[in-house]
Amino acid sequence: MNHLEIYRSKLVAADEAVSHIRSDYDVIVAMCASEPQGCMSRFHIVGDRVENVRVFSCLTLKPYDFYMMPEMKGRFELASWFHAPGSRESLKKGIGTVTYVPNMLHRAASDRIHAHRPDIFFGTCTPPDRHGFVSLSIGLTYEKDIIEAARLVVLEVNPRLPRTYGDTQVHVSQVDFFVENDQEVPALPSPDPSPTDHAIGAYIADLVADGSTIQLGIGGIPNAAALALRGKKDLGVHTEMFVDSMMELYEMGVITNARKALKPGKFIATFAMGSRKMYDWLDDNVTVEFERGKWVNNPAVIAQNSQMVSVNNCISVDFTGQVASESIGASQYSGTGGQSDTAEGAVAGFDGLGKSIIACYSTAKGGTVSTIVPMLPEGAAVTLHRSLVDHVVTEHGVARLRGKTVRERAQELISVAHPDFRAELTLKARAMGYI
Repeated sequence: MNHLEIYRSKLVAADEAVSHIRSDYDVIVAMCASEPQGCMSRFHIVGDRVENVRVFSCLTLKPYDFYMMPEMKGRFELASWFHAPGSRESLKKGIGTVTYVPNMLHRAASDRIHAHRPDIFFGTCTPPDRHGFVSLSIGLTYEKDIIEAARLVVLEVNPRLPRTYGDTQVHVSQVDFFVENDQEVPALPSPDPSPTDHAIGAYIADLVADGSTIQLGIGGIPNAAALALRGKKDLGVHTEMFVDSMMELYEMGVITNARKALKPGKFIATFAMGSRKMYDWLDDNVTVEFERGKWVNNPAVIAQNSQMVSVNNCISVDFTGQVASESIGASQYSGTGGQSDTAEGAVAGFDGLGKSIIACYSTAKGGTVSTIVPMLPEGAAVTLHRSLVDHVVTEHGVARLRGKTVRERAQELISVAHPDFRAELTLKARAMGYI
């Protein structure tokens, strides 16, 4: 058979693809905007005949029935590498169908394969080209590694996905079933930065020199930082997540990728989520390469970039520099993601010019609590070890912690805390012997 005939012979309906899920299976689904929503919305239909099915995902975009319906307890469990609103809602309701997988993003696939070979992978792709290859498009964080390890591979074919370059190609012969699902690619509008975001963004931009290679995330603070970078020259990008602001800075001539030490001339990313305009811009765009997360987010690879600057958000920082970015006390809120990967890689940069920036608002809960704290709350997960922390930025300034003593760190962090809390924090620091 030719490529088209092979493809057509593997076309099935979503319900038929889902029918291959068995009890005790490990099912892994593509993440974020690559989520196979047609199939995932039908997982629950096999709930009456399966038990102990674990569905591994990252940033699940919808509250699917298989983990939101109380009757699915004991039948399905969402094992999340990074919680999103749906999984947080399920946890809050106490349904008992969601758990968390501690991880560093660059090892998510290899660690899971080490623990248990995946039984089924569900992902998304473009239609096949004339050579019989589909593109995994905007998701390569763990997807291709799992495809190569899984016993069964199901891909939803969506003609609205952009065809991208890098390591995204999969031949139709490597796939067991295709499910056609023409739908809008999940989009993520860029939020308008607040005045506080702009203040933090300006401090971040001051730390970024011309010719730097940057990693940014999504949200008000990263968007504000991108706006503040408009006066920079010859920036490059090596990032886990490709977002609209990177496209916009490229179109302005701010990002050129010309001075990158690693992969000059190219954007490097492992997944993307943004607007429809961005997806159209990524389609057949040779300036952007999507590579596997185990390479993009490997700190040893990140360290090969010139003047690498990573920017990540957090929830709170204690006097010694421990950063909590994923939990509020013992309650898991999000996940480690690539924060440890990118922060460690940036400060280990081969040229000694790399910087890691952790950004947060100085207060939370409507200004009633400080995010700079003497000690992290009981049960809080330490996302970034204090030995790896470099710069901490709030709307009140920059705390430079790398190489400094606990006494110096406490003083630096109190100086960027909200003025309303500085006196109290100073008293506590003295009582703890830090200053």
